[in-house]
Order: sequence, then C-alpha cells, then structure tokens
Amino acid sequence: MRTAFLFPGQGSQAPGMARDLFDGFPEARARLEGANEVLGFDLTGLMFGDDAEALRQTDVTQPALYAHSLAAMAVLEARGEQPDAAAGHSLGEYSALAASGALSFEDGLRLVRLRGQLMLEAGTERPGTMAALLGAEDALAEALCQAVSDAGTVVPANLNAPGQVVLSGDRAAVEAAVACASEFGAKKAVLLNVSGAFHSPLMAPAGERLAAALEGIEITAPRCPVYLNVTARPTTDPAEIRQHLVEQLTMPVRWAETLQAMHADGVIRFVEVGTGGVLSGLVKRTLGREVETATRGTAAEFA
Repeated sequence: MRTAFLFPGQGSQAPGMARDLFDGFPEARARLEGANEVLGFDLTGLMFGDDAEALRQTDVTQPALYAHSLAAMAVLEARGEQPDAAAGHSLGEYSALAASGALSFEDGLRLVRLRGQLMLEAGTERPGTMAALLGAEDALAEALCQAVSDAGTVVPANLNAPGQVVLSGDRAAVEAAVACASEFGAKKAVLLNVSGAFHSPLMAPAGERLAAALEGIEITAPRCPVYLNVTARPTTDPAEIRQHLVEQLTMPVRWAETLQAMHADGVIRFVEVGTGGVLSGLVKRTLGREVETATRGTAAEFA
C-alpha cells in the first residue's frame, strides 16, 4: 500500500493543540520542549492555552502548527511508520520537508517562525485579505479576478478542491470579488479573518527576505518524494525545493492537483499528520469518499 503523509497549514490551529501528545508520548514531549528551546520563548504555553487570538497571529500560528505536526511525526517514527510520499498545505510544506528529512527540525522551525514574521510585516506594509469561494471552479475564479482587477490585485491563492477556491489580494479587490461572485457561478463567497493576502503578489517583500534566509540553510534530498505546492509534482531535488519555497509565498497552492497527482502515482492511503482534519476532507472532496484517509494528531488517534 502506498501511503502519503499530509501536513496542515494555517486555519487548523486550535487552543490546547498538542497538549495530549505532550502528556502522553515522551518523543512528542521532547520535540515540543525542543521547539521552546530553539525559539527562545514558551511556544507550548501559547499552544496549550486558551487564547485563540494569540494563536491566530501568523508568526505564532506557523511554528505552532509545524511543532504539532513534527511532534506527531516523532510518535509515528517511534512506531516505525514512514510515508512513501509527502505534501503539506502552504506552511505544511515545511512540515513535510522536515518529516521527510530534507530540513532538520531546528532549521525548519526557525524558517517557519521567520516566514510568519515576514508575512505579518508584509501584511502590515500593504494590507490585504482573502476570501473563500464555494461552488466555483478554477477557471471561473480566474475570470472573476480579472473582472474586478480595476479595484486592485486579486488572484486565486488556494486551489483546494473542485469547487473550492480561496482568493487573495488587496482588500478592495477581494471585497469586490465577493460582491459579484454569484454572477460567476459561486454558490457562496466569504471573507476570511486573516492578517494578510497570502499566496499573492502582496507577499513579494517577504519572499525576498525569505530567499536570503534560505541561502544559509542546508536542504538535503528527502527520503521520499515531496509534492510541492507550486508545481503539484514530486521532487527530491534540494535546489528545486529551495527555489519553490520562495515562490510559494506569492503563487497559488495547487492542492487539488497535488492530490490528483499523488493518486495517479499510486498513493491509495492519505494520513493527515498534525492538528485537525481539514486535509482529509479535501482528499475526499477531490478523490472521492472511497479513498482511505486517517488522522494522526491527537493521543486518541494513536491509541
């Protein structure tokens, strides 16, 4: 059986995340305590607490999600479980790379902390937002963005599943897209509560500084193919990984294509590693309900 591990991105965080792993598994505890040491602040205190707003700040959200996924991965590794392929949604791509050995846990953690800070700064310098379109196919989302382009920059940012697209860009342009989305076939359009226009040209300043940071990071060939957000194709090439990690900030997450490519390459089981079950739902929506999925992010799921 070919198994892929999938790693969640922003939006999956929740107060109390990973607390039961910390309490129940020494390997998870060691990894989470290591995250605090690397970052120099009490990340687990924010993860285990009940302040949802503090956890929603992208410079905290990103290392929290990464640490949770890698803590769950430590439990899987202790049980001898490894994937045949891996992918992560947006921020989750860093988790996938660390889980497959392309990045060290420590380097990946420092990178996602910096990535969150840079994205927060970019969102402050040029405020933007995002919106979810339900019931609109990719081509219609593209046409909608073109139709409201006079109001500013707006692009498809997350191509999550058939009929599920997220737009990103200048607030005025995104709001204009939401206002006329029904005219382009969308059943529903909802503004998202985010701190910036992720995966859009508004993140370009963050990309420049992230590229400089990546120059000092060792990236090695992963143990299994990692399917990248930018290409929706597998790679084990460190140079390609480095290039696309930068491009990922301003380009769309081609998630539905990624899942379809994995399935075409023989993956028949998808395991979501980390908090929540968002990606498992997208697997079912994209590939059909008969495809096997599992989640591994809580102590109960390891029972």
